[in-house]
Amino acid sequence: MQPTYQVIQPLNGDPFIGGLETPITSSPLIAWYLSNLPAYRTAVSPLLRGIEVGLAHGYLLVGPFVITGPLRNTPYHGQAGSLAAAGLVVILTLCLSMYGVASFPEGEPSTAPSLTLTGRKKEADKLQTAEGWSQFSGGFFFGGISGVLWAYFLLYVLDLPYFVK
Repeated sequence: MQPTYQVIQPLNGDPFIGGLETPITSSPLIAWYLSNLPAYRTAVSPLLRGIEVGLAHGYLLVGPFVITGPLRNTPYHGQAGSLAAAGLVVILTLCLSMYGVASFPEGEPSTAPSLTLTGRKKEADKLQTAEGWSQFSGGFFFGGISGVLWAYFLLYVLDLPYFVK
């Protein structure tokens, strides 16, 4: 009889953590990718993380509103789609602010763990505080509106010869 090897096992061999290690989730490439997402870069201020997330969302939200919006067959589809995307950025910013008020009491320290899974000490994440979350929300709003304006500028002000308009 050949021995069988367990491919999926509890994180760090502790079943009480609640996470599983798989060949995908424990690979160095996936760990590198996830650690470079703005939400996990603790060395960057919450304001800059919010701007980065907002820029990406604002830029990418314009397309679906322009292409599938109710004014898609009119000459005003670009303006209407951009305004709708900006409106969604405002709604998302309000939702982020409400989440921050409900989750992080004013004046309390960060709720982020100060130990890594390997036992190293690290500085608590500033994003997990009321002030950090409000900076993130403000950065998201600024970045989101900037992303919408940038997409509108590229699509309709420069008027480059795109294949799909």
